[in-house]
Amino acid sequence: MKGVYITQKKNGQKSYRASLTAGGRHISLGSYSSQKKAHEAYLTGSAILYEKSAYPFPDVLSSKKASILRYDKIILLCNLRDNGMYISQPIYVYRRFFHYYLSDSEFLTFDKEDLFYYATRRIMRRGGHLFVADYGMQVTITGRYGIRPFAVKDRDYRFVNGDDKDFRYSNIEIINPYYGVLREGTFGQYRYLARIHLNGNFRIGVFDSPQAAAIAYNKAVDICKGLGLDKNFPINYLENVPAGEYAEIYDSIQIPRTITDYLAP
Repeated sequence: MKGVYITQKKNGQKSYRASLTAGGRHISLGSYSSQKKAHEAYLTGSAILYEKSAYPFPDVLSSKKASILRYDKIILLCNLRDNGMYISQPIYVYRRFFHYYLSDSEFLTFDKEDLFYYATRRIMRRGGHLFVADYGMQVTITGRYGIRPFAVKDRDYRFVNGDDKDFRYSNIEIINPYYGVLREGTFGQYRYLARIHLNGNFRIGVFDSPQAAAIAYNKAVDICKGLGLDKNFPINYLENVPAGEYAEIYDSIQIPRTITDYLAP
């Protein structure tokens, strides 16, 4: 049947692959247990490509007529049809943004400037975290937007419109960019609490700027290590604070005795 290719599995069982050609590109539609199903997939894929009014996006994702195809194949065909873009990931492009589908009904929203990055990377989910394989490493997608590891939503960062699947840059507000720093206050009247976690959280002090609180945390880390505490503390890097200013703030900070007494032999 047209659009069907017979292959053989390792156990000798026959498998039927469906595919079609569009714009000079060979598009695989998946493997099926029978020639009839593979041919149906080919016919459905062709209809999606050439009958937009009958298979409008995104309604086609929930259409029983298209259920023979996986959701990612449907998205690939619709994006090619509507935008002239062949993208192997389940991405559908709009004028200023795009949707990356995690399932047929769940998607993430990104600015269009991130299209090249995600068009070549599969977003995976494990334990509630979203990550991509980037040069052999698993990288959480939140880190790409300035959200540090182990940051807590609505404490250290927030999604402005309340949608935690909207990763457009304008929708992400970083509240606490530094380790060991918590913003306190309301209506723009903020102060910044520095603390360090030993056996529980120890208060270092409250400061007028997040940079000063971050430096206070760094100094507390230095003292803890100097007193022999073997712990892998994260360190704050303050690229926009000149070395002289950093040293002046660092020297002016007094670390509470509650911390040094806790570490005393």
